[in-house]
Amino acid sequence: MEYKYDVLSPRAEEFINDREIRDTLAYARDHKSDGELIFSLLERARDCKGLTHREAAVLLECDIPKANERMKEVAMEIKQKLYGNRIVMFAPLYLSNYCVNGCTYCPYHYHNKHIRRKKLTQEEIRQEVIALQDMGHKRLAIESGEDPVNNPIDYILESIRTIYSIKHKNGSIRRVNVNIAATTVENYKKLKEAGIGTYILFQETYHKKDYEMLHPVGPKHDYAYHTEAMDRAMDGGIDDVGIGVLFGLEMYRYDFVGLLMHAEHLEAYKGVGPHTISVPRVCPADDIDKDDFTNSISDDIFEKIVALIRIAVPYTGMIISTRESQASRERVLKLGISQISGGSRTSVGGYVEEETTEENSAQFDVSDRRTLDEVVDWLIRLGYVPSFCTACYREGRTGDRFMKLIKSGQISNCCHPNALMTLKEYLEDYASAETRREGEALIRRELENIPNPVVKQKASDYMDEIVNGKRDFRF
Repeated sequence: MEYKYDVLSPRAEEFINDREIRDTLAYARDHKSDGELIFSLLERARDCKGLTHREAAVLLECDIPKANERMKEVAMEIKQKLYGNRIVMFAPLYLSNYCVNGCTYCPYHYHNKHIRRKKLTQEEIRQEVIALQDMGHKRLAIESGEDPVNNPIDYILESIRTIYSIKHKNGSIRRVNVNIAATTVENYKKLKEAGIGTYILFQETYHKKDYEMLHPVGPKHDYAYHTEAMDRAMDGGIDDVGIGVLFGLEMYRYDFVGLLMHAEHLEAYKGVGPHTISVPRVCPADDIDKDDFTNSISDDIFEKIVALIRIAVPYTGMIISTRESQASRERVLKLGISQISGGSRTSVGGYVEEETTEENSAQFDVSDRRTLDEVVDWLIRLGYVPSFCTACYREGRTGDRFMKLIKSGQISNCCHPNALMTLKEYLEDYASAETRREGEALIRRELENIPNPVVKQKASDYMDEIVNGKRDFRF
């Protein structure tokens, strides 16, 4: 059956249309050296209104060196205008690696008989959360394999309640994002009622045939059900959703276009585009060899993809994990990334107990193995403001309300002082002496960049109260 492209359709094969993607890629190849078109697109993109998937594909294919350099400049300009120098910190928390799917790129696949299977009890979750709080984390992304017997929705909901209930010293988790398998509208309603932040689900690849080959068995094999999950999540009342592909599974050009088409669909059909876009790359893990995936992308291509997502979807947050090395993360921070993980463990129970190779339960190998404090210190020295802020979520600035603020550029009136205050909390409660010294100097400089004198004074007053032991101020 031949499907027609329709951004407003609820059918996956129509809003992510194979013919449209192939026509787009052909158009991009035909115009990759059209300097007049390319530079005009880059100039128009500076208004922070974004580009279409077809326009962005032309830029991805572009073979003009000066234009490629200009792309980086425009991406940095947009990033600074909308997100400033703030970098939001988070950590993943793996609840269970039991899984019934057969994903060929993930060591959780049910054929893997030598990985250690583990599911955290609520008491073990409590200990993991305390360990994360003792690092300084305020925002978690919970992860779990798909297994209706071992990891039912009730287990996920109970785990969220446990996480939010734990107050340890000055620590608390203020936002729980959820990365679990595609589910029903009814279950998304339950997640919403549990108080989740963002619902995150990676597409892995938008190429339907290859998607089905990469997911040969299990519920995830159903391409349409998986691809339409974000529509159902929004139908269930979840305001903020996060999408992404696993670059290296399919030809990156195809998935890049599919990713942007998905963002366009959510914006057009649901009125709110993706709150976040993640950019993971295939990496080694347990019985997974990266060399088995011949579509893996170079650092230069990865850098270009990050820049162009920022240009094409300027309002979205962009996430990079500890899959990437310190050097790789540093390359792309200025081009579009607004959230990074720090001190991450990708094994079940890994924050309390470091596992041996023989007892590995990790989903993927971590490239950036620095502690959270080392990552915070690194960001400060690069001129970024590490932010532990969750104010928008807790003040109801989600979904279309958040998008209106980010698209207008007004979000910085809240985000910048909130970021500084949460950094101040971190410095007081968790930072090493060196990080604290560097961070205090950064805060003094950044307070001067708050344009509104009333907000500046209030933020300064709140800082004094934080020193005196009070916590959780927010604009």
